[in-house]
Amino acid sequence: MDLTSREMLERLIAFQTVSRDSNLPLIDFVEEYLNSHGVTCLRDYDETGQKANLYAHIGPQIEGGVILSGHTDVVPVDGQDWVTNPWEVVEKDGKLFGRGTTDMKGFVALALAAVPRMTNLKRPIQIALSYDEEVGLLGARPLVEAMKRDLPRADAVIVGEPTGMQVVGGHKSCDACFVDVRGFEVHSSKMHDGISATMVAARLIEWLRLRSEANRGAPVAAEDAAFDPPYTTLHVGMLNGGTAHNITAKDCSFSVDVRNVPSEMDGRHFFAFQKFCESVDAELKAQHPDAGVTCRILAPGPGVSPDPGGPADLLARRLTGDNGDHTVPYGTDGGWFQHGGYSTVICGPGDIALAHQPNEFITVQQFEAGEVFLDRLVSDCQ
Repeated sequence: MDLTSREMLERLIAFQTVSRDSNLPLIDFVEEYLNSHGVTCLRDYDETGQKANLYAHIGPQIEGGVILSGHTDVVPVDGQDWVTNPWEVVEKDGKLFGRGTTDMKGFVALALAAVPRMTNLKRPIQIALSYDEEVGLLGARPLVEAMKRDLPRADAVIVGEPTGMQVVGGHKSCDACFVDVRGFEVHSSKMHDGISATMVAARLIEWLRLRSEANRGAPVAAEDAAFDPPYTTLHVGMLNGGTAHNITAKDCSFSVDVRNVPSEMDGRHFFAFQKFCESVDAELKAQHPDAGVTCRILAPGPGVSPDPGGPADLLARRLTGDNGDHTVPYGTDGGWFQHGGYSTVICGPGDIALAHQPNEFITVQQFEAGEVFLDRLVSDCQ
């Protein structure tokens, strides 16, 4: 089964691998495709059995290879105003529209389409495809552990998140949680006898806002200066609660993510927020035993620290000709690879500003630049 890069992209986009749904149909397709080229695949399932990581080794069974890392899930299109079918690649004005074209099925398609050209390799190439990157990098940690256990150790990891084909050496870490506030319902005219979960949530959110503003005004450490912004941010993305305008809210929940600069990757802000939540929890329980605050912690997202002169850095710069120093504020599976001891960079086609947006696209020029990059990588390994 031979497919061009464009044909492979079309096949991958057609799989509606929103994180809330199974990715197994896509994994089945990729495994069948790789098997048709004599490549044996391995899987690592999540606890539900409805999602899986896929990893494979191409070339001699020796250490020192290169891992091409991508994720299979995409964000939802619900409520977004799309002018094309998001599950179909549509070309218009030099752009390829479709959910995941940039983030990040474009890179995955290029890597898979290059497999037939991965012949007579002297240096092996490994494929690493994860699940649930978009909801907390959940698949990456077990994927890295499985690859360390089952495959010859690679020297370099290239995570193909969209960087405009620049070599990105570092990104922030991310601590994330869901906060559940339980109040006590009474009529709002008697609010002094109740506990409003929404008003307690507002208090917690204000703590986060003030902490983020304090970070913004603090002196910038030298190791953080390359980041935009060069400070740790604390953000609430979702908020839900309340029953009616005249009832003190029984429940309220919200999501938090903390994007840490390198000098603060010890989790200090997240731990301080947890401690504040614990103090508020004790305060609420003293008023009513059923009230309180709970933090449901997601898997942490470790950052990537720049490693100039490391194997991944040298390889990516040799292939791209990029000599700049680049960092990004968003997280990737690369943090878990570096945490696992792999030399790691982020380098892939597309513009991150288009990720998660309605009418997401990758330019034909960027897609072709990614194809050139993969061709150079294959030649470098032969």
